[in-house]
Parts: sequence; structure tokens; C-alpha cells
Amino acid sequence: MVTVDAAGSVLSFNEQAAALLARIGVGAALAEIAPAWLAEAHRRHAGDTKQEPSAWAGGRIGELRVKALAGPGAAGTVTWWLVSDSAPAGAAQELARERARASLLQELSSELLASLDVAQCRAVTVQRAARHLADAAVLVGMSDGRGFPVTRCTAGGPVTEERIALDPGQLPGVAEALRGFPAVSSTWTDPRTVPSWAVPEGFVGEAAAVGSVVVVPLPGHGTPSGCLILLRHSHKTAFTSAEEQFARLFAARAGAALSLARSHARQAHFTDVLMRDLLPPVLGRVHGICFSGRYRSSTAGERVGGDFYDLYPAATPDGETVAVLGDVCGKGVEAAVVAGRVRYTLRALLPFAADHTRLLTLLNSALLASPQAPFVTLVLVSAVRRAAQVRLRITGAGHPAPLVVRATGQVEEVPAGGTLIGAIDDLEFRTAEVVLDPGETCLLYSDGITEARGGPLGDVMFSEDRLRTVLARCAGMPAGAVTERVQMIAAQWLGEGPHDDMAVLAIGAPGRPPGARRRR
Repeated sequence: MVTVDAAGSVLSFNEQAAALLARIGVGAALAEIAPAWLAEAHRRHAGDTKQEPSAWAGGRIGELRVKALAGPGAAGTVTWWLVSDSAPAGAAQELARERARASLLQELSSELLASLDVAQCRAVTVQRAARHLADAAVLVGMSDGRGFPVTRCTAGGPVTEERIALDPGQLPGVAEALRGFPAVSSTWTDPRTVPSWAVPEGFVGEAAAVGSVVVVPLPGHGTPSGCLILLRHSHKTAFTSAEEQFARLFAARAGAALSLARSHARQAHFTDVLMRDLLPPVLGRVHGICFSGRYRSSTAGERVGGDFYDLYPAATPDGETVAVLGDVCGKGVEAAVVAGRVRYTLRALLPFAADHTRLLTLLNSALLASPQAPFVTLVLVSAVRRAAQVRLRITGAGHPAPLVVRATGQVEEVPAGGTLIGAIDDLEFRTAEVVLDPGETCLLYSDGITEARGGPLGDVMFSEDRLRTVLARCAGMPAGAVTERVQMIAAQWLGEGPHDDMAVLAIGAPGRPPGARRRR
């Protein structure tokens, strides 16, 4: 084997090439130490020719007739495999093995990177290793304080995984591999000392025993990903140094993929933990009052955005339950983080909820004091059940006025308004009181509903008038049905067009309105 660069200089060679080409050396010109037919074949492969040169070339080197197979590399580099008539079978077999190993590494990388699931990566690694490198493979992952994940597989057998408390020092090389140290030679490991946890079920039987063991580390991105244990039966040949070297290449590919999968899993868990507090709450009946909310993000696939709603139940049925629906400036995750800050601040200011003006003034001061003061519009509601009625105190802060659906089908606008929060110091708020009889609902909504553009040409706003028409047909419906119908009609109006965040929050007095007909 001789590797030559594009300029014709020898980069590396093995012992057999040195025996065949007497004057060969690193840096030597191929044209000076090799016959003309080989130098000419290299020029055709390394040069910029329009026709694809043949992979094979042939001629004489001294008294031997030699065939040369080209393996092109990067930047014009070519590796020449020289096969003489004296030993064609061995060289051809070695070449075939190298090609198979390269193909295996490529297939392993493709299969591992196709999935970012840690368990799936472990399963693929032991399956491939048991099938192509040994008779069985065991993957030991990194401990999380509750034990080591151990994945086992025999050639053609099923994959098993469990988490066990094991002593890495029981098998030479495991403790070192888990700390990221290089692999030790298999000749240092007595196969009779392999612990039971490192042998897959069904591997050892009456006619088979562990004959040779290889332990190789699984390197990751800066930190180890674990180690791979390869086992062969006693009636098979022991691992050669070339096989151990290839096992380390195999483990390097698998370790990189495992490290990437673990990093993705940690990031997904981190995102999920942070997302829990940003998601809209699940609403229902609280102290005899019906609450229902619906949310649709402006970005497909996202669950959060700039619109938000929240509910803070009263400690007792006689107390006021506080509900809020708001809209911060922006869209997507960034806006959701800002909305989360507003929600946390509101939760801290709940002791002042008896006085809406004071609570909103304190919220405004808190937002103005932050480095990047967010603008937010919202509607604040205090609700309490009194006999069959629900009494509401509603204060608006730069937000669309809520709408009340009466039992008769009449839709009324709540006269509540005020200054948006987080913009100026001088604030004005107007609080309105609303009484809901059984079957009546008060709807809070964001401007993503009324400003949704759609229709036949996709350029007409949904508008408050259409929203009123929809609500008029919701007379007597429970709060959950009202929010579902509003979101459904708005979504039909939009079609596939772009839109802003859309949020609705309904507060209803349960019970069938007096004189209403029973519906089938």
C-alpha cells in the first residue's frame, strides 16, 4: 500500500511496499522510485481529467507482474494497493475486508444519526457490534447516581437493557474506559474473570464459553459516553490487533452519536421543564364558576407565544377568584418568556387583587423597572359565586373589551378599559361590574381573533362584528363550548393563512337559563 499526494510525492507506505519498491521513502517522488506505468496511472487519477480513469492499472515491477488498484482520497490524494501475482489472494482479501469495514462504519453512522434517542443508539450499537465484530456485545453507559445502564445483545439475538449497580473494577479496562482513558489490550484480560453482568443471557452454554474479551471506550464530545465490551466464544479465534483497532474506530463513531443523543435528550428535558410554566393552564370549574380557555400560537408547532391567560383560584368559595388574559408585544418563544414574567409578577401581586387599580399600578412599576420593559395589554377579572349568579369585577388595560353573552342571545360589551401596562407612569383604569345569570358567559379574547385575516380572498379581518354574531348563537352554551366554537370559526376563517397569537377565556355561570328549551 502506497499513499501519494496530487504532486506525486509519497505520503506513507507499508512494509510490503518497501519490499517491492526498494528506493521508496516518505517525500520521494513516485516517478523516481516506481515504474513509468504506475507514475502515469497516478497522474491520470490525481490530475483534472474530463474522463474518469480506470481504477485498475498494471505492469511489471522488477520480475513481478503487479496490478494496482486506486483508492482516491481528498485533494487528489490516491492510495495505491499493489497486488503481485505471488500473493493475489491475501491482498485481495485484505482489500475486501477494508472495504467492508469502511462500509460498516458508514452504515453505522447513518443509522445512529437517524435517531436522537439514546436507547435506540445503544441498541443499534450492540446489534451491529455483535453481528460484525464479535459473538456478543455489551454497552455500559455512564452512571447517573442510580446505577449504570447496561445494554446487551448476542449475534442475531434480542437486545436487552437494564440499569444495575455494578463495580466497573470487576472487568479490566471498564473503569478506565468510563473515565475516558484509552483501551487496553485484550491479552491483559482473562476471559474466565468476566463478571455475569457483562455476559448476555444465552451466550454461555454447554458448548460455548467466553474465549476472548475486548473493552473499548466510547468517546463523546468532551466527556466519555461509556464503554463497549466485545465477547467471542472459546472455539473462535481470539481478537487480533487489527480487529481491536477497528473496534476502536467503531466505538468512536458510536460514542459520538451517543454523546449527541444524550445532549439532545438533556436539552429536550431542559426545554420541557422550562415550558411547563409557560404553557396555558388547564381550566375547569372553580368554586361553582366555569372557566374555559383556548390558545393557538402564531407559529405552527409551537405551544406558547405572546398571548396568555391565567387563573388564580380563591382560597375559599366566598373569596374572589382572579382571572387574567393578556397580550405582550412580540411572537414566539421570546414573547412567551416575557409573558411568563408578567404572569409571575401578577402571581406575586395577588394580595392586592381586591383593588384592581393598585394591582395594575404595581405591575406597571415592576415592568418599567426591568431592563427591557415589555408592553402588555390585559383584562383583569375578579369572580365570585353568589347563589345562582356569578358576579364579576372587570378592569381593562389597553385590551379589547370583553363581551357578555346573555341567555336571550344578546351580546353586550363590558365598559372596562384603561392604559396599557409597561409604557408610561400616568395610568387610568375603568372597572366595570357584571352579573351573569345561569347559562350566561363573559368572553375575554385577544386581538388575534378579531384581526385574523381570511375569507374568500384571505384579506378580510374577522372583526368584532363577526365575533358578536358567533357569540349570539352560543346563548345558553357552557363556557367550554363557547371557547371551542369561537376558536373553530376563527380557524375556518383563517384557513392556511398567517395569523397572530389567538387566545380566548370564557367565564360562565353554570346551569340552564330560566325558560330555555331542553336541547336534544
